[in-house]
Amino acid sequence: MKRLARFFLSGGCALLLQTAVAADTPPPAVAVKAALAVNVTHPTTSTWNTSIPASGTLSAWQEAVIAAEIGGQRIAKLLVDVGDKVTQGQELAVLAQESVQAEVAQAQARVAQAQASLTEARTNARRAQGLKQNGALAGQQIDQYVTGEATAQANLTAQQAALQIQQIRLKQTRIVAADEGVISARNASLGAVVQVGTELFRLVRQNRIEWYAEVTGRDLALIKAGQAARLTLPGGETVTGEVRMLAPTLNANTRNALVYIKLHPNSPAKVGMFAQGEILIGAAPTLSVPQAAVVLRDGNSYVFEIGDENRVTQRLVQSGRRIAGRVEILAGLAADATILASGGGFLNDGDTVRVIETPNGVGGARP
Repeated sequence: MKRLARFFLSGGCALLLQTAVAADTPPPAVAVKAALAVNVTHPTTSTWNTSIPASGTLSAWQEAVIAAEIGGQRIAKLLVDVGDKVTQGQELAVLAQESVQAEVAQAQARVAQAQASLTEARTNARRAQGLKQNGALAGQQIDQYVTGEATAQANLTAQQAALQIQQIRLKQTRIVAADEGVISARNASLGAVVQVGTELFRLVRQNRIEWYAEVTGRDLALIKAGQAARLTLPGGETVTGEVRMLAPTLNANTRNALVYIKLHPNSPAKVGMFAQGEILIGAAPTLSVPQAAVVLRDGNSYVFEIGDENRVTQRLVQSGRRIAGRVEILAGLAADATILASGGGFLNDGDTVRVIETPNGVGGARP
C-alpha cells in the first residue's frame, strides 16, 4: 500500500508539472484570412481646369424680322422655307407686280410730259429775254415767261420724284434677306394679300447661336469676356463656346445673372434647347483618385487606405468634380496615401486584404 501511494503521488506531481508548463506556453498563432484580393493605387496631383457650373437656354444671337413694305399685293412666289440658309440680298418671295408696273409706266409718262413742258417754257423764256433789249415785249410779260420756265422745272422735279416712289414700290415687291443666316420662321402663304408691316419671315442672323448661361451673383465676379465654356446638349453632344458679355443686372427674384456665350459655328446646337455646362475660369493643381476607388455609403464618400499588415482603414473624404473617370478629392486624404483601386464596396473598416503583385511592384507603382 505504501508503494502504491508513493506511485500515485509521484504521478500526480508529474501531471501538475506538465500542466504548469503548458499554461506558460503561448498558444500557436492563427493565420488571419484575407477578405479580398485587391489592387492598390495612389492619389495623383494634376492640373484641372477651374470652372463654374451653369445652365440655361440656347437662343439666336439676333433675329431679323422680314416684313412687307408694300400693301395690297398678293404673294405670287415663295422661294424659301424654314431651315434654308440664305445670303444677304437673296430673294425670298415675290409679290404681284402688275399694278405697280402700270403705275411706274404712268409715272414715266408724266415725267416725259413734264420734260416737254419744261422745254417749251425754256424756249419761250429765252425768246422773251432776247426781245427785252428792243422793248418788243413788256417787262411783265417777260417775267411771266421766266416764271413759267421755273414752274415747269419744279413740275418735272415732282414728277421725277413720283416716278422714283413707284420704282421703289416695284422693288419692294421683291422680298429679300436682310442678312445672311437661316430661316427660322415663315408666316407667308402663297396667294395671301399682305399689308404694310406683315411679318413674312424670321431669320437667325449669320446662323449665330448663343447660350444664355445662368450663374449665381457670387460667381459673376469671376467671369470675364473671352473665357472658354463647355456645355452638354440634350442629345449628349459636347459644344464649346466663348463668353461674349455679361448681363449688367441680376434677376431680382433668383439673384442670378445671365452670361452670354457665343457658340462656335457648325455645332449641333439648336435654338430653344436647354443645356448644362461650365465656364472655365482658370486652372489649378487638383488631387484626384480613380472613380472606382470612391465608395458611397449613407450619402458620404469613402476610400479605403491600406495600413500595416494589409489592414484597410475606411476614410471619409470630401469629393468634388468627376472628369474622365477620376474624382476630385477636396479633403480627407493625404497625397502619399496608398488606397484600394477598386472593390471597397465589399469591405469594412479593419478588414485584411491581399495585395495583388504587379510587374511594377506591389499593387502597382504610383501613377
